[in-house]
Amino acid sequence: MSEAMTRAARVRLMIFDVDGILTDGSLHFGADGEALKTFSVLDGQGMRLIQDAGIATAIISARQSPIVARRAADLGVSHVRQGIHDKKSAFLQLLQELGLSAGECGFIGDDVIDLPVLTRVEFAVSVPNAHAEVRQRVHYITTATGGKGAVREVCDYLLRAQQKYDAVMAQFLA
Repeated sequence: MSEAMTRAARVRLMIFDVDGILTDGSLHFGADGEALKTFSVLDGQGMRLIQDAGIATAIISARQSPIVARRAADLGVSHVRQGIHDKKSAFLQLLQELGLSAGECGFIGDDVIDLPVLTRVEFAVSVPNAHAEVRQRVHYITTATGGKGAVREVCDYLLRAQQKYDAVMAQFLA
């Protein structure tokens, strides 16, 4: 088993950045000034599947958006921290709140603002178009890009690492 797979097997909480991870990182502004975001249904299904398999999910994002709050609610993500530029503090508060250690967490991010969390978690993940400083410091880089299946890839990877993938898929193949 690879080092990344071994690390993924220990994850009890997977934390997701938003822009560049759950979305492609583009910001489209409407006439009223609100940013519009596009999310992948495949990514959302992956998040639901890991939750059903006992892996908790959370979001930590530097930007504040009602769209993200709605998407998180749709997916059953109850731990959402938005408008947080100090992601390390938000991460540490989340650990304390949930009674977890950094060694039980994974995080997927794409830019230098994510490094304070990426360098502390057991399983650090990024996307292929992430900043070079980020790509150098993660355990796994997805094949898919943000908003285009990267989150689903990570979710499937977690399920495989924890030997839960076949059981999760069985419900759809019965």
